[in-house]
Amino acid sequence: MVSSSFFNLDPEKQQRIINAAMSEFSKKGYKLASTNEIVKEASIGKGRLFHYFNSKKEMYFFLLEQANDIIEKIYAEMDLTVTDFFKRIEQIGVIKYNIYKQYPDLFPFLKSLAEEADPQVKEDLEKMKEHIFTTGFERIYENIDFSKFRDDIDLEKTLNIINWAMLSLGEKQRNSINTIDDYGTEHVKELEEYFELMKRCFYKQEEI
Repeated sequence: MVSSSFFNLDPEKQQRIINAAMSEFSKKGYKLASTNEIVKEASIGKGRLFHYFNSKKEMYFFLLEQANDIIEKIYAEMDLTVTDFFKRIEQIGVIKYNIYKQYPDLFPFLKSLAEEADPQVKEDLEKMKEHIFTTGFERIYENIDFSKFRDDIDLEKTLNIINWAMLSLGEKQRNSINTIDDYGTEHVKELEEYFELMKRCFYKQEEI
């Protein structure tokens, strides 16, 4: 169980430790992640880290719980009165941008879960992944007006194409900047251009 002393730390220090740990696990996976690198990045002593967490495994699953809590905040901030698919995705992008400023390694950490195979964490991880990812898409799509999409296309495959495109674009944009402060109007414009292109491909003409 995570020590209560961790939660008594000031929020900036908590965030620094979480970010350092997410960064290390996302880059190296569970087995190769080094607690020495985490304490170095977080600027704390190794003894303090294991005062807050009893083990590396406990710290890993604490990060998963934190990631899940942050994702819950994304859902809580969604405006479900926005029924246009692309406007909803744009709205989520703004929310994610604000989260990314606080937790820059959250989304790479979540992405790394799909590749994690270490037997020490795999079984419990699979249960948590199902909740985070499977139910997540259902909530993102809640109240969306899918009637805007063309009748002659496979909707499920279309949504997969859009999601893959957005994930790739997001990764491309993240790789093109050094810090989140470098994210500017040209990146927003690029996103809007892709949205317009996909609308012309997938929406009924009268809905464009």
